[in-house]
Amino acid sequence: MSGSQARVDLRAISANVETLRRGTNAAVMAVVKADGYGHGLIPSARAALLGGASWLGVALLDEALALRAAGIQAPILAWLWTPQEVALLREALLAGIDISVSSAESLELVVAGAAEAGVVARVHLKIDTGLSRNGVTAADWAGVVRQAGRAAATGVIETTGIWSHFVYADSPGHPMIATQIERFRAALDEARLLGVVPELRHLANSAATVTLPAAHFDLVRPGVAVYGLSPVPERGDFGLVPAMSLSSHLANVKRVPARSGVSYGHQYHTESDTTLALVPLGYADGVPRAATNKGPLTIGKRRYRISGRVCMDQFVVDVGDDDVRAGDEVILFGPGTHGEPTAQDWADVLDTIHYEIVTRIGARVPRTYLDGGAPVSADLTADETGAR
Repeated sequence: MSGSQARVDLRAISANVETLRRGTNAAVMAVVKADGYGHGLIPSARAALLGGASWLGVALLDEALALRAAGIQAPILAWLWTPQEVALLREALLAGIDISVSSAESLELVVAGAAEAGVVARVHLKIDTGLSRNGVTAADWAGVVRQAGRAAATGVIETTGIWSHFVYADSPGHPMIATQIERFRAALDEARLLGVVPELRHLANSAATVTLPAAHFDLVRPGVAVYGLSPVPERGDFGLVPAMSLSSHLANVKRVPARSGVSYGHQYHTESDTTLALVPLGYADGVPRAATNKGPLTIGKRRYRISGRVCMDQFVVDVGDDDVRAGDEVILFGPGTHGEPTAQDWADVLDTIHYEIVTRIGARVPRTYLDGGAPVSADLTADETGAR
């Protein structure tokens, strides 16, 4: 949308990965799923590699293939796919994408796809240690490991990794954390007894990367921390710097009388004669409708909040008698270094998480890429950003 943009500081992403890498002896997989948590898949991946990530993690096969199409040759793990995607699976195997397996059936599909493609599939077996989402159950684990061992003996797959995912890593000290580590170690032991010893064992997400060295194993998988958002906000920022700022410019400014109803449903009424400022961003752009009468922002050096209901393309701000004009910059969130709200501030007023705030920013909001404040092209080559 004209006048609005999400500015993404690629140097901040690189610096965040460097910070995370210094805190562990494990290799770092930067998770760039969901369009790099809204920051841009390709630019974020390249910036993360420049910061020292040696792996990239995505949810979808399409995301992994987009990275390869951009010339990025770093190891990539994709972990969420369906039986309907067998053609895409074969394409990913041909592109050297590591594939997560969470059942005997999915392992069969990978084995068949690898045989048809004439490649050795690199497989990460996922054990469900308590999240009850994806992953092989404890009851089925031995059978799937044996199945993987038989396939490896024929040369069609290689078990590159064994992994799992935490439930409560963002709540340090929760007893489920220790339980999951114990279950993960037990699954590794069982696999070893069955003759499957992976190159990589990985369990730690962002929160565990910054708070739980005992869970680092061979590889850590930070996601939201890569983008500078603290995975455990109550414990501080861990030296991370938010990479995204969302801004716009006022489209209209006008005086209205006291007791004027504002926006759909008149969820806000002016208390006195006042100035209303119109911001051309709405829920189609990722500004939550739930931010009605809550969402914080700055115009100039002053903080305000949304006045009235958030619409599809716009919202209104009551600025009182302050001198604001059409064209003035509006900052919804940023690093907070100049008094502007942060994504965490938005999460707090909406009773959600900052992950949702940044990832929901829509495609019609242009991304502008910076290198420590200087504009750069998002279309960087792999060589320029250290991609292998």
